[in-house]
This record gives sequence, structure tokens and C-alpha cells, in this order.
Amino acid sequence: MDADHLPEMLGRLKLTALRDRLDTLLDEAARRDLSLRETLAMLCEAEVAHREERRIQMGLGIAKFPFVRTLEGFDFEAQPSLEPKQVRDLAVCRWVANGDALLLLGPPGVGKTHLAVALGREAVRHGYSVLFVQATELITTLARAHAEGRLEDKLAHYAKAKLLIVDEIGYLPFEPNAAHLFFQLVSRRYERGSMLVTSNRSVSEWGTVFGDPVVATAILDRLLHHSHVITIRGDSYRLREKRRAGMLKTSPGAAATESTL
Repeated sequence: MDADHLPEMLGRLKLTALRDRLDTLLDEAARRDLSLRETLAMLCEAEVAHREERRIQMGLGIAKFPFVRTLEGFDFEAQPSLEPKQVRDLAVCRWVANGDALLLLGPPGVGKTHLAVALGREAVRHGYSVLFVQATELITTLARAHAEGRLEDKLAHYAKAKLLIVDEIGYLPFEPNAAHLFFQLVSRRYERGSMLVTSNRSVSEWGTVFGDPVVATAILDRLLHHSHVITIRGDSYRLREKRRAGMLKTSPGAAATESTL
């Protein structure tokens, strides 16, 4: 057997990571005095690890996260209303596997989007397809598609991912037909795919947010049927840093709150 053809054969088998690192891996196997079986296991592990990392990077690209955020980078001490164990349990992604919804509620700046991105990244690592979209962008896209007779195609697009993250419901006013469009999307995903929704409004205010209390109730009926709801009651990270820098005056109540963080 001509060993010189080994890289070519590995390439034909699409074992590209193994091909590119073959000499280095074989040198390591010799240095560690591995048996033939142990060497083969090490070579396979290198290829599997490469493919897994490539899958994750591809999934993160498809998800279209606006930035990188991780659970390790979240300041739980600054948000005492948030239970770290609950968030870490959610990071296991059983709720995604079950097609449940997750609602992250709270005032601006408390870390809802950070958690949404971090949990979305964990879902990608667990093998689930994820898509992130701003609420206003979602509704605008659906409204345009509806006007152009392409609504079914867009609904199918947003229904495809196992987890759809809709960020910032309630921050900006919606299109007049937003409630009906969002209802169609939620209905399409109901008990099939998971949704993670962040909002600065409590669910009792969604009738005002969407401008249609009846349809908003129907939306919530489906979202809350199999759901996890986390309400973060804390101060904005951005305002807290400005206070500490002396850029904003701190009210007595806020000072008392910050002293406990």
C-alpha cells in the first residue's frame, strides 16, 4: 500500500480535518505511544470535533444574531430577581425540544436580549436550528410579503427554524395589521416549533401593543399554553453604569436597590 496516497484518499472520503492535520496527529500518537486502536480513536475524535465546530459556526451564521452574548458573560448578581439555576436549566434546551415558548419580560436594559442571544446560541450548540429577528423587522417583512402576495412563503420561512427568537415586542409601534400577521405566525409554529419572545411590556399590555385586544389574547393563548415566563425586575445596566460614573443623579430608592446588588 502506498502511504503517499493517504491524504488523497482522506480527501475523497471528505475527512478534510483529518487530512489537514494528519502528520501532526500521527506525531502526537507516536509521542504518546498510543496503540493502533487508540490512534484510530484519536483521529476520529479530531474529525468529529472539527465537524461539530463547523456545524455550530454554520448554525450561528444562519441564526443571524446581532452580536455575541453568552450566559457566562451575564451579570446575575446585578439582577437579583433572576434565578441563575432557572436560566441554566433553560440552557439545556428541553423546552426547545418540546416546542415550548419562552417569554422574557422586563424594562429596557435589564439583559433580556443578552439572555435571548445566549440561550439561542446554546440551542445551536444542542443541534437545533435558530433564527433571530427584531419584532419590528418581522412585522414589516410580513406586511410587505402580504401586500405582494408572498405571505405564505414568509410564514414558511419564519416557521422553519426549530427556535424563532422575536426580540423587543412593544418598543416601537406596529403596522396596523400586525396582530393578525403575528397571530398567523404563532399559529403556524404552535406545538411544532419553539418561540423566545422578549418584551418591555407585560402580557396584560399586549392588547395595546398590537392594537387589537382580541387577537392579542389569541396570540397569548397559544404562546402561554406551553411556556416559561421570566420577568426581570431590575435596573438598566446602562443607567447603572452612568450613575456610577456620576453622569446621572441617583434617587434614594435606586441607591438602596444598587447597594444590594
